[in-house]
Amino acid sequence: MKSAVGNVILEPPARALVFSARLLSRHRVLTSCLGLLLVLVLGIGYLLLGSLQVNPLQSQYRVRVELAQSGGLLPDQDVTLRGVRVGRVRSVEVDGDKVVAVAAIDSGVRIPRNGDVRVSSLSAVGEQFLDFLPAGGGGPYLANGAVVTPDRTSTPVTMAQALGSMSGTLTQIDPAQIEAIVREIGAGSDGPQRLAALVDGGMFLLSTLDSVLPQTVSLLHNSKAVLTTLGDVAPGLRETAGNLARTAAGVGSMTGGYGALVDNAPDALAAADAIIADNSPTMVQLLGNLTTTAQMAYLHIPALREFFWPQQRTGSTLDAIHSAFHDGAVWAIVSPYPRYACDYDLPRDPGSVPDYPEPFLHARCTNPDPSILPRGAANAPRPPGDNTATAPPGADPLQRADPTPPGAYTIPPGYGGPFVPGG
Repeated sequence: MKSAVGNVILEPPARALVFSARLLSRHRVLTSCLGLLLVLVLGIGYLLLGSLQVNPLQSQYRVRVELAQSGGLLPDQDVTLRGVRVGRVRSVEVDGDKVVAVAAIDSGVRIPRNGDVRVSSLSAVGEQFLDFLPAGGGGPYLANGAVVTPDRTSTPVTMAQALGSMSGTLTQIDPAQIEAIVREIGAGSDGPQRLAALVDGGMFLLSTLDSVLPQTVSLLHNSKAVLTTLGDVAPGLRETAGNLARTAAGVGSMTGGYGALVDNAPDALAAADAIIADNSPTMVQLLGNLTTTAQMAYLHIPALREFFWPQQRTGSTLDAIHSAFHDGAVWAIVSPYPRYACDYDLPRDPGSVPDYPEPFLHARCTNPDPSILPRGAANAPRPPGDNTATAPPGADPLQRADPTPPGAYTIPPGYGGPFVPGG
């Protein structure tokens, strides 16, 4: 039963295969032509798809890349995304003062807009390609008809620029010194070995610099800024050198005094040691008092720092003291005329509490003399019947204003004191 079923399944394909073989054997010329044609089609397809990488069935979108110069880029060269081929350069044309390269990119590749485009080379002899370097992997992405402006493109250094830079380097080389180096190398029997060691050392130096190229470029840029700054302050450095020379000369003239100081220092130190030994009980008490003083000073370090080196205001006490000494004298402004200050007879809040209390409602000068504060609130013009010059009868002199109601644009007062570490 199984054999019969197998014969029924396999017999039709076998008959068709035998019939096809007999038919092809009767038309050998036609079969040969069809075989050659099939090989030709397969070969052309392999060349287009495999070697030339031309796929007419694949859709693409085009992006215009504007370059300051071509950099050796030609049509039909590769377009890559971080070195991976994603398309071809269709055309390179001059448009005014820039060069426009049209890149055909496979539609399945999405390239972010926020990136740069550069013309790179596979080797020193050329083989340029257009390389897209996106800054990230998110959108928006380049679409058909998108334009990359010249400020986001770069091209390799041309041979003319390289020769120009090399010319500037060669002009700094002294032929006489080169001739002297060659003469010295050839003077001894081991000159070739020294030259080989010199070349090997130079190659090692260049390979090391190539491995740290970003750091080297950064160092050169920073060195330029440092050298420019040194050039700007060269007069000051020369003046400083002159002052140091005069200071050294003065120190040299006082060598005898320094010698006497060194000779007398042991006796002075011995006398100080004897004084400390004789007054050791007093010294212990003094050191204990200094410990207490140091602990109290430590608690007031923020206030002392704000006093001498303020961080929340301009100027400092040291600056004020320094500004008083100039032109060989001490300068100060003194006002000898007395100025009357009215006493409002109200309690004063402690200055150590950095809060924002509401003001007193009935803060008035208690001196009835009209000559005091002639422009004060008590002497301001008022309409008839207005008695606001004085406090209302029975009013509490310590009454404060109501708290300011908060609103949409109210700025809450924060802490107004100095910064206290750990507070």
